[in-house]
Amino acid sequence: MHYSVQNACALMFYSPTWQIYEDSDGFKVNDMLEVYGILSVDPALGVINDESTKDGSSILDPIECMDTMEEQRVHSPPPSLVPRLHAIVTRKLQHVNPFLPTTLKDKENKDYITNIMPELSTVRTELLGFLTHMLLGDSLAAEYLLLHFISTVYSRRDILPLGKFTVNLSGCPRDNTYTKYLHRTIQQLVPSSYCLPMTLNNMNTLRFIPHKDYTANRLVTGVLQLASNTSLMLDETLLEQGQLDTTGVRNVTALGNLITWQKVDYDFNFHQMEFPCNINVLITSEGRSLLPSDCQVHLQPQMIPANVEEYMANLQTAVVPSMLKKFRIYVSLLRLIDYSISDEVTKAVEEDFVEMRKSDPRSITAEDLHQLLVVARLVSLSAGHTTLSRERWQRAKQLEVLRKSRIQQQTHVNGNEP
Repeated sequence: MHYSVQNACALMFYSPTWQIYEDSDGFKVNDMLEVYGILSVDPALGVINDESTKDGSSILDPIECMDTMEEQRVHSPPPSLVPRLHAIVTRKLQHVNPFLPTTLKDKENKDYITNIMPELSTVRTELLGFLTHMLLGDSLAAEYLLLHFISTVYSRRDILPLGKFTVNLSGCPRDNTYTKYLHRTIQQLVPSSYCLPMTLNNMNTLRFIPHKDYTANRLVTGVLQLASNTSLMLDETLLEQGQLDTTGVRNVTALGNLITWQKVDYDFNFHQMEFPCNINVLITSEGRSLLPSDCQVHLQPQMIPANVEEYMANLQTAVVPSMLKKFRIYVSLLRLIDYSISDEVTKAVEEDFVEMRKSDPRSITAEDLHQLLVVARLVSLSAGHTTLSRERWQRAKQLEVLRKSRIQQQTHVNGNEP
């Protein structure tokens, strides 16, 4: 029987000897798993243990029989709605792209990566052209969007997540037709994505963070409970004037924590528990976003289609399947590739930063250096290089100068922050 990806499934674990773990810590919240097991839709699994049972016996575990009726209903939903998958072999996945090997550690797969690396530069050029058309002819915005797609949290230093690259694409048309098709295009490129329309109603009514339901004794999911490397698009063009209530303020705070610290604070009523995450966040907005971001890029369309919906739809269908496959491999692979900086280049970067501080001490800060290093890393990886060179360092500096110059120009035009 076929179940669509929208269906929930209760995964049943048994003795650890039946499981294969990739690390000693086992599985964590929001991990992506590959499971081989036995699918069961036996109606008897949905039987509730109560006094109405004919002989008073129960097929449930004796410990479960001590649960309240509410807990039993939650823990034993009808198998027609929530089938049971009895796990025999389980494996934690680095990614869910079917076009890539499940792991890059094996020698055979390392050879595959070595052979494909020289092709990445060509794929980058094709993808950059596609994104430029998608962004109405804006090649600078396309460059930053490409860097955003391949970004990932590769490490953590204390509480600071390293590698995240949240982009605020400002200057988007207020008509949500454009952002709707923009997300549809993103869906074609990444394995998992979610678009959150930031309407006032959504902000005030949706529960963004998971919370513990003590009556049913279960954790209730929230909007921000997403798998690792999910692309989250926050559409701020739909945010209208109005008042955020207590829930809305809490949700904005949750989004800020996700963007800044790459963590979600699960609500256990009496306390909160931090769960680290790795979510690529893209914010589309008319002006500057009310949310924090690592990088604001103001969209400057070089063309205005007479019919945006028709233009974006035609653009999606114009990409041939073979090229789309290459785009998908490109984006997923570069999130997994190791990267390093040699001592020689590190010294050159430090000397260059000192010179930049001398020429303009007020506008160049340690945060600017961190931002440049992130951009330089992504520029290098995007071209299929696993180490930083002087040439790519200069390219990163050039991109940042162009981006900041555009924002300043927009500020002068509007008379305030865009």
